[in-house]
Amino acid sequence: MEARHLRYALALAEHAHFGRAAASLGIAQPPLSKQIGDLEREVGARLFARTPGGVFPTAAGEAFLARARRALDEFAAAAVDAGRAARGETGRLRLGFIASALLDPLPGVLRRFGRERPDVRLELHEMATSRSTAALLAGDLDVAITLGPPRGAGAERLISVPVGHAHLVAVVSAAHPYAGQRTVSVDQLRQQRLIVSQGQDEPAVLARLRELLGEDSAALAGATVARDVHTIVGLAASGVGVGLGPSRMREAPRPATWICDVTPRTPLPDLVLSFAGDTRSPVLDAFLATVRAQCPVVRAALNLHES
Repeated sequence: MEARHLRYALALAEHAHFGRAAASLGIAQPPLSKQIGDLEREVGARLFARTPGGVFPTAAGEAFLARARRALDEFAAAAVDAGRAARGETGRLRLGFIASALLDPLPGVLRRFGRERPDVRLELHEMATSRSTAALLAGDLDVAITLGPPRGAGAERLISVPVGHAHLVAVVSAAHPYAGQRTVSVDQLRQQRLIVSQGQDEPAVLARLRELLGEDSAALAGATVARDVHTIVGLAASGVGVGLGPSRMREAPRPATWICDVTPRTPLPDLVLSFAGDTRSPVLDAFLATVRAQCPVVRAALNLHES
């Protein structure tokens, strides 16, 4: 039994005449009569009563037609669902990210993706770069945003593009002497109580700070340790000291704080978006299209990996 047999039976029930039903289906009457006869033999019951006044469903036919309508509706819905899935309009996206990506670029990307793909189920996981790399390689994540490129065994199999650049800035409370300054020098920082992050993603940042302030810097040795950039800003706002972090902290201004550049200008590791190119799904393709549209600076890099 095929879907066309169901359509034939429904057309015959609608027109109550083999000739008119055949015309509506765009086929000749004899093939329609044969197909209905074959269907009745397969079902094992007469579905239509042939009378001088027309062709009408029997009790068995009424029961069959009710199911046939629902079955054809399901066929149509299945085709629609398949098309939506193929276009990345449904399904799930598993995204790993570090906390500072929530300053930029994730807010704009997630808002736009949610607006354009409201039926995609987002599974969001804050995790360290090492964990997200392992999860990508294991197939437990579709895409990740890390601090610096993924590291470790197998990372070379991932496609990675920078999605955010940053340099070192200092954040202080509005009551701090540095508030209102455009820049603060390294010599000034050496005299301050510092707030830094020493999370799992920060070795490269700490290495830059040691280069800047000195390997045996007393300021670094006595620094207050924060979990992430959000804690750095909160502690600085509380007057605990001078917070050091990426310039993307400007994307989340907090009342009673001031941010100034550190001189000399000190670049920090990039935010990097990574995914496994050999397991691309329509939902991942849709997400990458949103990243392209929202972050034009990475468009060329992503397009390079498409060619």
